Amino acid sequence: MKFNLILLVIFGIGALLIAHYSYVFLIGNANREVMQQAQLMMASAQSVRDYTTNDLSPLLTQLPGHRIRFLAETVPAFGATTTFNSLRKSYPDYDYKEATLNPTNLRDRATDWEADIIRNLGDHPDLQQTIGERDSANGKSLYLAHPIRITNPACLQCHSVPSAAPKAMLTVYGPNNGFGWKQGDVVGAQIISVPTAVPIAIADQAFHRLLFFLGLTLILTIFALDGGVYWLVIRPLKLVSDTADKVSRGEKNIPPLAVSGSDEIATVTSSFNRMQLSLTKALKMLDDE
Repeated sequence: MKFNLILLVIFGIGALLIAHYSYVFLIGNANREVMQQAQLMMASAQSVRDYTTNDLSPLLTQLPGHRIRFLAETVPAFGATTTFNSLRKSYPDYDYKEATLNPTNLRDRATDWEADIIRNLGDHPDLQQTIGERDSANGKSLYLAHPIRITNPACLQCHSVPSAAPKAMLTVYGPNNGFGWKQGDVVGAQIISVPTAVPIAIADQAFHRLLFFLGLTLILTIFALDGGVYWLVIRPLKLVSDTADKVSRGEKNIPPLAVSGSDEIATVTSSFNRMQLSLTKALKMLDDE
């Protein structure tokens, strides 16, 4: 019992330290995993934007009907947002928005925290992305943001001045928003956000599995050590104790104890056999007198 109590104290302290540092590690690892998935989604959205700008839009703008009815499919943000909404069926916790300071479609207008991100990206031209954490209505949220920078002169056809924009676009969105953009300006940001509950849930699941296997290992270790101590220490010493008790009661013709190995228990058993033999000889000499 004393041995088990010592083991429980040692294992308990070790388990608390392991649990603490493991949970910190698992939370960090889960955050990195979530950000890696966000990076992949961001790359996918950017690929859709590039495809729309370089391949799809030039074809659609040549259609006769485009001059009469504005085709949203020619807008890179429309393609990226639409494909991401389809992707959200598999990743419902992720959110994607192409937030803009002065958007053509008011649906894309940046909120206060999004505007801060856009301005920060604009103030740091070498910054290709920013990652952070913010407070939201549903708790803390992680976000990944890439700047939307005007690098293609074709974008200015629709966003420089209203007179240069297609009439079909003005019919849909009007002449008051989405203009005044300049080459090289950061006008918005691609923002992917995910609640911190997602990485915490991942970490909790892994942490509970760790605790289960840690507890199972502790129990099996105690049973194994108890079994080893019983068969290798307690049982041989109990045989020595029982034999010594018999000798103390004057029993004779007690066979010597079996000695196996060369460890401390074997040494004690051998010493006891020699003592028993010497005591037997001494008692026999007294009887002979």
